[in-house]
Amino acid sequence: MKMGSVRSRSAWAVLFVVTFLGVASDLFSKAVAFRTIADHPVVVDREQVLRAQHEGRSLGSLLPPNSVTVIPHVLDLSLVLNPGAVFGIGAGRRWFFVAFTAGALALAIWMFAAWTRPRDYLAHAAIGLLVSGGLGNLYDRIVYACVRDFLHPLPGVNMPFGLNMPLTGQREIWPYVSNIADLWLLIGIGMLMGYLWRGGQKKA
Repeated sequence: MKMGSVRSRSAWAVLFVVTFLGVASDLFSKAVAFRTIADHPVVVDREQVLRAQHEGRSLGSLLPPNSVTVIPHVLDLSLVLNPGAVFGIGAGRRWFFVAFTAGALALAIWMFAAWTRPRDYLAHAAIGLLVSGGLGNLYDRIVYACVRDFLHPLPGVNMPFGLNMPLTGQREIWPYVSNIADLWLLIGIGMLMGYLWRGGQKKA
C-alpha cells in the first residue's frame, strides 16, 4: 500500500483546493440557475418537497414553467428537482443515496491514501472532483431532500439511423438534466480511469 500521499502536504493541498472549488462552483451555479432561469427566483422548500414525495406528486409541480435555449441542440437550461441519484435513477430512495454517497466519499479518501503517490497530482485532482461532485449533491439531498438540476446538453438530439441508447432504450442521446456536480463526477471518473490505465501500462 502506497501511503506517501497521506504524508504529503502538496497532495492534500491539491485534493482540498480541487474539492473546495468543485463544491463552490456547483452550489454557486445551482443558486444562480434557480434565481435566474425562470421568470422569478425559485426557492426550493424542503417541507414542500417531502410533502410532494409523500403524496406521490411529481416534484415538477413545485416549479414554474421554465426553459432557456443557450445554443440550439447543444445546451438548454431547465430547472428540475431530482428525487433520485445521478440522472434521476432511484427516485424515492433519498436516504439510501445519502448513505451511499457517504460511503463513496470514504472510498475516495481511501483511494487517495492507498493508490496514489505524492506527485500523482492528476489522480489527486481526479479524486477531488469525485469528492466535490459527491458533496455538492449530498448537500442538496440533506438540505432540500432532492437534487437541483438545470443543465440539459444535446437537447432533442437523437441517435442516428433510428437506433436507441443502450440501457435507457431512448432515442435521445442525452435525455437527462444534470448539474455541475454530475459534470465533475464524470470528469473525475474519466481522469481516474486514465490514471489507472497509465499505471497498468507502466507495470506491463
